[in-house]
Amino acid sequence: MSYFNVRVYGLLINQHNEVLVSDEEEYGFRFSKFPGGGLELGEGLIEGLKREFVEECEAEIEVLSHFYTTDFYEKSSFNDSQVISVYYLVKEKTPLQLAFKDTIYDFDGEGEILQAFRWVKIEDLNIEEITFKTDKTVAQLLKEQFSVNL
Repeated sequence: MSYFNVRVYGLLINQHNEVLVSDEEEYGFRFSKFPGGGLELGEGLIEGLKREFVEECEAEIEVLSHFYTTDFYEKSSFNDSQVISVYYLVKEKTPLQLAFKDTIYDFDGEGEILQAFRWVKIEDLNIEEITFKTDKTVAQLLKEQFSVNL
């Protein structure tokens, strides 16, 4: 049986024109994406995004505006569902208190589920380092809309 998997993500851009990227590893599978995750039953998009930021980043956010919604077919990398992802531009209510990394997959500790965060200059976003198809699309849109022309 196939079904839809609704996911919601936040694009947090700091004063240096850097976007927050989440590097994760689950049971040996590594991926880089934007902070966020799956919507829970009975939850709205904004509510789900705020919950995800509290869970992942221990931070409260303000949602600024809608940025992108998946407009093509994407099968989940984890099951047989069709993924529909919604992205919002967000800002933190207070500065994030995370141990930011400079290198992809620079995890602290060991375990079956790992996560680390990096600030990446939007103009330097490497689309090939972003794992999932929709996130790659969003990364390209970010580069087109927010890159600083030097």
